[in-house]
Amino acid sequence: MIEAGRDPGRHDPGRDDAADVPAELREAVAGSPVARVAVLFARALRNHGVRSSFGDVLLFVRALGEIDVGRRSEVYWAGRATLVRRIEDAGVYDRLFAAFWGRLRSAGTNDEEDVTEIILAFDTGEDEPAAADDDDEAEDVDAPVLSVRWSDREVLRSKDFASCSIEELDELHRLMADLRFSGARRRSRRERPSNRRRGRTDLARTVRRALRSEGETIRRAHVKRGERPRRLVLLCDISGSMEPYSRALVRFVHAAVVGRTKVEAFALATRLTRLTRELSSRDPDAALDRAAAAVEDWSGGTRLGEALRRFNDDWGVRGMARGATVVILSDGWDRGDPEELAEQMARLHRVAYRVVWVNPLKASPGYAPLAQGMAAALPHVDRFIEGHSLESLEALAEVVAT
Repeated sequence: MIEAGRDPGRHDPGRDDAADVPAELREAVAGSPVARVAVLFARALRNHGVRSSFGDVLLFVRALGEIDVGRRSEVYWAGRATLVRRIEDAGVYDRLFAAFWGRLRSAGTNDEEDVTEIILAFDTGEDEPAAADDDDEAEDVDAPVLSVRWSDREVLRSKDFASCSIEELDELHRLMADLRFSGARRRSRRERPSNRRRGRTDLARTVRRALRSEGETIRRAHVKRGERPRRLVLLCDISGSMEPYSRALVRFVHAAVVGRTKVEAFALATRLTRLTRELSSRDPDAALDRAAAAVEDWSGGTRLGEALRRFNDDWGVRGMARGATVVILSDGWDRGDPEELAEQMARLHRVAYRVVWVNPLKASPGYAPLAQGMAAALPHVDRFIEGHSLESLEALAEVVAT
C-alpha cells in the first residue's frame, strides 16, 4: 500500500508528507475522495519536476468542485490550467494524467485486475504518517481508502512491442489513444487580415476605414498569407516480417487518423491498400477489424517498390504527397527489386515536404541498414527513426509536428 502524497515510483519511508500540508488544504479535501486523489496527483507531478505551490493545488481542488469530474476533458483542463506553469512541463503532465485519471475504481471493486490501495495519510490529523508497509498495519489505519489502477508506465512506454504480453499491448493501445497530434503547417494562398503594419495593402478594408473619416486615409489595412495544416500520409508495412509490430503500429495510425484532420493511411505489403475510411471510426477495435477485412495480404510478402509505385501514380505525385509529411513504417525487408524501390522513393522525395522512415528494428543492438530495401530507400529519407515502443512513437508524433 502506498501513502498518499508520495509518488509510487519514489517512495521514501523516512519522509513525513503529512507535516507539510497546510491546514487550509486539509480542510478543503476533507470528505472528498476525488479531491484527495487530486492532491496525490499534484504531488506526483512535483516529484516528476512539475513544480506547483500549495495555492495551485488548492485552486485545482476547488476547480474540481465546479466541474463535472465524470468528463475527462474537464478534469484535464482544470489541472492543466492550475498546475502547469511552463509549456515544457505539458508532456509530463499529459503522461501522468493518463496514468491517474479515468482509471479510478471505488474501494471494494469487483474488477478482476490487480489494483493498488492508496491511503491518504495526510488526512489523518496525526503528526506521523500512517504506516502502510504491510497488510496487518494497514488494517488499523483509520483513513479513507481509494483503489487506483496502477502500472509501471515508464517501463511499459519503453518496452519493445515484440516482447509485450497481450495485457501489456492492450494497455499500450489505450495509452496510444491519448497521443496528441499537432501537424506542421504550411503557407496558404488565402490571405487574412494582419494587425501589423506590413504586408500587402488591403484596399477594400482601407477604403471602408477612410469612409468613416470623410474620405481621409488615416490608417491603412494590411493582409498576409494564411497558414493551413500540412497533410500527413502514413504508409504502414503489414507484411509477415512486421508481424510483431504491425498491429501496434496500425493502432498508432488509427490514433493519428482520428486525432487530427488531413491524414491519409495506407497498408503496404505485396499490394497497396487505402485504409483511411476504415480507420476513421472512433472505436479502435472496430476500426482495426474493418482494416483487417479490407487488407487481402495481411502478414504476407513485401514488394515495397511496386506498392510505392502505385501510391505515386494513383495518389502521391498527383497531389496527395505534394507538400505533405510522408511517414513509412517498415523494417525495410523487401522481396521486390531494390532499384525500383530507390526510383519510387526518389519520386516521392521530390514532391513531399518530408519523408520519415520508422523502422522498429533500428533499436536492436548492433543494427545496421543492410537489407537491400532499406539500403536502397535510405538516401531518399529525411529522418530515420525507431518505432519499436510507445516512447519512440511519441517521438515520432513530435517529428510530425515540426
